[in-house]
Amino acid sequence: MWRDCRRRNYRNTDTTQVREEPMSDFQAIADRVEIEALRGEFTDAVMMRDRARLASLFTPDGALRMPNIPAEMVGREEIRTGRERLQSQWDFFVQTTHPGTIELDGDTATGRAYIQELARTRDGRQGLNYAIYHDRYQRTGDGWKFTERVYEIRYLDASPLAGSAPPPRRERPLSRWRGTRTRRKDNGP
Repeated sequence: MWRDCRRRNYRNTDTTQVREEPMSDFQAIADRVEIEALRGEFTDAVMMRDRARLASLFTPDGALRMPNIPAEMVGREEIRTGRERLQSQWDFFVQTTHPGTIELDGDTATGRAYIQELARTRDGRQGLNYAIYHDRYQRTGDGWKFTERVYEIRYLDASPLAGSAPPPRRERPLSRWRGTRTRRKDNGP
């Protein structure tokens, strides 16, 4: 996994044991962390239906290809409007991303992310699937961005889902995100 990172061996003068120095290529480590955060941002933007943020995760000419859907969107505006069209069909959608591979090559990289999804559309289609995103990344002045994301379904179960989405809330949920604090209104502890 960390093939890009250099390792050095040191000999302990008291014994013949060999130990490895911690990874010293901090740029490769930082790049991997930033790319993993980019993949997490993608999932969060999809789940929160934040299409403008989703589109901003791509280079201006970036592409999102989903041959199994079928859908193909090229460029930020097309990604934003294409996702809006797809998301308007959802009753609910849950996507989780699991870490995959990242291969760095200077200011570009490739990788895969593993996906699990639950969904029900307004027309009654529903299911569980496992998929892979095959990714290409580019380092930009604003950090790492997707240049291409290709979605490949590996398993699809269209059986009726046992659960359902909760009814819509009238209020936004309490949040401790971005520095907000929640407080109890009573005088209790």
